[in-house]
Amino acid sequence: MVQRGESLTQITIQKLKGNPLALACLFIILLAAFVSIFAYALATDDTKNAALQQVSLKYKPIGYKQLMLKKPLPDYNSGTSFSDFFFGREQDFEEIPIVDYELTNDAIVYTPYSGDGLVAEKKSISLATYQEDHEIEKDFIYTKTFWLGTDSFGRDFYSRLLVGTRISFFVGFIAVSISLLVGIVIGALGGYYRGKVDNVIMWLINVVWSIPTLLLVMAITLAIGKGFWQIFIAVGLTMWVEVARVVRGQFLSYREMEFVEAARALGMSDARIIFKQILPNILAPVIVISAANFAAAILIESGLSFLGIGAQPPTPSWGNIIKEHYAHIILGKQHLAILPGLLILLLVMAFNVFGNQLRDAMDIKA
Repeated sequence: MVQRGESLTQITIQKLKGNPLALACLFIILLAAFVSIFAYALATDDTKNAALQQVSLKYKPIGYKQLMLKKPLPDYNSGTSFSDFFFGREQDFEEIPIVDYELTNDAIVYTPYSGDGLVAEKKSISLATYQEDHEIEKDFIYTKTFWLGTDSFGRDFYSRLLVGTRISFFVGFIAVSISLLVGIVIGALGGYYRGKVDNVIMWLINVVWSIPTLLLVMAITLAIGKGFWQIFIAVGLTMWVEVARVVRGQFLSYREMEFVEAARALGMSDARIIFKQILPNILAPVIVISAANFAAAILIESGLSFLGIGAQPPTPSWGNIIKEHYAHIILGKQHLAILPGLLILLLVMAFNVFGNQLRDAMDIKA
């Protein structure tokens, strides 16, 4: 009877399929990735950064509905481009909350909404403002639902949370990619060549390791500037140390094994031995570390944004959303600060738990 051999990847996938906790965490991670990519398609406010403000609508409750009148600006474009779908559209219109309206032969007469209990004077917009190929009542007058209410600036809180997912998720993805690129190369060189090369690399690792991560990220951010991409790079440049230490230790072990000695005897170059022979055998611990680093990167970015060093307004990030509204916990608008905090907790926990389950699934002794 012949027993079919299975690779480590196949064994790992089979173990994960039978683990409900790992599958639940993987679902959360994939859902966050989906929302990050299609945030503007899912948001009710698809303008850039979901920053459409309506001061008269600030602090509206969850599920609030309001009649809206859209007034096109001179450069208004009713279509949606590929860029708009993924990065949001420029605000080429004015959205006006209204109480009621009336269509006349040449204008829209409406009563603007100024707040509960306040009465505003009627205003009008000429129909010449609108393009002839549009139906006014179908395309420009509608009821808008604020699924999670509005924030202190009257912005759609649901849309802000969706777009904020992109920052928190992508900072983990890019930071982990940078840490893997730097950490694997440095750790492989130190572990394979040993001697003076390893001494220099270990000195560098120990220096970086001795600096608190948050302080190092703040220093790099202040050096290269505040912004969207700068925070990604800064976090990535501080997370390579742990990857380098693990890779170095693995290379110190594997470089003495028989298949490496055989590769040297066959005349293979050092680069081929490093990247083709040894590296594929040490990917399991590297993948597990990457999952933990992903969670750490999300926490670091949220902390920096809360301190005002990370993503800058009006770009939404779960960290700066908490910063804007943490005082509202005692003012009756707790969800404005609690919801982004719960999302950070959920995503970080998903990555940490999935990393632990992945480690157990990759353990061939289990």
